[in-house]
Amino acid sequence: MTALRSGHLPGAAVEPLVVDRMRWWDLEEVQAVERTLFAEDPWTAGQFWSELARVPESRWYVVARRGSQVVGYAGIFVVVPEADIQTVAVARAEQGRGIGQALVSALFDRARSLGVSVVQLEVRADNAAALALYGGLGFTADGRRRDYYGRGRDALLMSARLPPPHGREPGEPPGGTSA
Repeated sequence: MTALRSGHLPGAAVEPLVVDRMRWWDLEEVQAVERTLFAEDPWTAGQFWSELARVPESRWYVVARRGSQVVGYAGIFVVVPEADIQTVAVARAEQGRGIGQALVSALFDRARSLGVSVVQLEVRADNAAALALYGGLGFTADGRRRDYYGRGRDALLMSARLPPPHGREPGEPPGGTSA
């Protein structure tokens, strides 16, 4: 679990931001954020359940909470030595406060602990906020998928190299190699 303080109005009481593993009981709030942000094509409850069913074998999902309210979530699909970020979402009222960075950093930590050396993602080419977030986290553009999000809505393919966990080589499983 990670706790962060995030900026709000001066003088206003600020609840700490907590990033923790997503659980089934988070899905109602996660879906509310999902439907608000991705009204054109939101993930269904079944899709989220399917993803959580694969935790921890090949998936890892986290939520960000302020107090008891889910304000963001993210997930990653891992096949060592690579991983693919499946989703990152932050409630509109909470955007621009470092929550996306906290969520992706939590995914990086998990991926690194599993021996991942490269993280990939697709992002809408016109999503300036997401592009700035990912660029700031070390992602670079590798290509483009035309009409990936629908006619005229391209995806940029991006990747970031992760440094290995201290004392391990990229792709080496936790606990070292066996001889």
